Amino acid sequence: MLDFIVSFINEIRSYFVPERLTYKVVGECKKCGKCCNHMYSYDEYTEKEFKFMQLLFPAYRRFYIKGKDEDGKLIFACKLVSPEGLCTVYDKRLPMCRKYPAKQIRFYAKMPEGCGYTVIKKDFKDYLK
Repeated sequence: MLDFIVSFINEIRSYFVPERLTYKVVGECKKCGKCCNHMYSYDEYTEKEFKFMQLLFPAYRRFYIKGKDEDGKLIFACKLVSPEGLCTVYDKRLPMCRKYPAKQIRFYAKMPEGCGYTVIKKDFKDYLK
């Protein structure tokens, strides 16, 4: 119970931190479909939470869990990407697909090799600057 209270207090305190560590995403789309077959969620989900989100939001059913990265973060892929790497419902894609990848993310994510985007890795010293 004490751990829960400490975690709760620290969570509240975190909202008063003026700046959070973010990672910059640079580059441009090569229209290869690699991002769509190697995606990270804006929020970190467990497999169970993701299955629940698919029940609540039918649009999430187009995604499946492809695996995990070295840090244990889930990697997703879209079922609607053609073998050529193109979106088969491009004109009707979700807003999250239109914005992916975000220009700044809250955790380090490795983009697939050959993708036109790169995540600039920061360490604590960079954050202090």
